[in-house]
Amino acid sequence: MKASWYKWMTPKWVKRVFNCWPVFVGSGIRIEEISDDFCYARVALKFSWWNKNANRTQYGGNIFSMTDPLYPFMLMGVFGPEYLIWDSRASIHYIKPGKSRLSAEFRLSPEMLAQIRNATANGDKFFPKFIVNIKDEKGDIVAKMERTLYIRRRNKQVVDISANKAA
Repeated sequence: MKASWYKWMTPKWVKRVFNCWPVFVGSGIRIEEISDDFCYARVALKFSWWNKNANRTQYGGNIFSMTDPLYPFMLMGVFGPEYLIWDSRASIHYIKPGKSRLSAEFRLSPEMLAQIRNATANGDKFFPKFIVNIKDEKGDIVAKMERTLYIRRRNKQVVDISANKAA
């Protein structure tokens, strides 16, 4: 796997790419802000006729989707190509119907970044958990998302396993 695309991965680039991504555009999801150090982001979900469910509230799949790529990309921005970062697990607890525009904030604390560095220093896997509160325009929590990521340092030499197919 080549990591040359990391040289373009700035907060501005991530915001632009995701805000043009058909999944986000079609769902009414928009990244509103990403800090220059990748440690903060804010995402919003429009409330429109095309993303309502049968009960005329926010479609749950869109609420789930608005949290999907943020933490992995934020951590990729912080750690760069030396780390392998994937979503591992996610669960959502819907608390009340979303009847307006929704938003979510994502934060990476210096303590969490240090914990990730320490836990993966010897090439070990680490599975940090992140909680995201999705709020409506009044500031009420509509849903709580828990995301678990898979993080480990990459080997110095990355092997392409597709080239070593068994005959």
